[in-house]
Amino acid sequence: MGESVTARVLRVIAAFSAERPELTLTELSRRAALPLSTVHRLVGELAEWGALERAADGRYRVGLRLWEVGALAPRGLGLRESAMPFLEDLYAVTKQNVQLAVLDGSEVVYLERLSGRGAVNVITRVGGRLPLHATGVGLVLLAFAAPELQQQILAAPLKRYTAKTMCTPDELRRALAEVRRAGVAVSDGQIELVALSVAAPVRGPRGDVVAALSVVVPSETSDAMAYVPVVRAAGRGISRTLGFPDSPSAVRR
Repeated sequence: MGESVTARVLRVIAAFSAERPELTLTELSRRAALPLSTVHRLVGELAEWGALERAADGRYRVGLRLWEVGALAPRGLGLRESAMPFLEDLYAVTKQNVQLAVLDGSEVVYLERLSGRGAVNVITRVGGRLPLHATGVGLVLLAFAAPELQQQILAAPLKRYTAKTMCTPDELRRALAEVRRAGVAVSDGQIELVALSVAAPVRGPRGDVVAALSVVVPSETSDAMAYVPVVRAAGRGISRTLGFPDSPSAVRR
């Protein structure tokens, strides 16, 4: 049985990335591994609907219609709306990068990021993905994830980004145990040496961890412990808004 039209359309859309947000038809054909004639037809239909847009130089980019539909994803939409007042308060206090992320498969997906001109430079972006083992929000999400996912991550090669990245299963296992004990994660220089992340869980009505939030500050000049109370408070505030009763008996570990 041949590949469906839907699968081919998804391959065309998946050809775009943060590094390559605009592509020619030839580039789309190569990255999607589809014949040029097929890509030409699919891109024409996608552009007519608004999923893709054609720039003045002939390259294609993701269209606003696709963004409009994607923004309706319930796991991101309701969570983001509930979290925004607390993220804004956290940003007002710290004037640094404030982020909200969820677990998707074996990666972190960022739903929101607030940042000021004086904040430390970070590579994250809304809609971007990063690994679980090397980010503050990722450590939180992994620490409270299903045991099967934890074993999967621990058994797989752990990519090194800097000299500080945790790359051994024992090291990561100890870090996850500490996150569960302390209720907060500190990731210092694991993705970029200049950045230190302090992250806390966001819990749903049943006490399960549905997201994580973090503040990312300059590594050299920041005391991680100074940010722990405000990050924890923001996480608890969002959790209460989502219906978590905020009582010890309700917490699922």
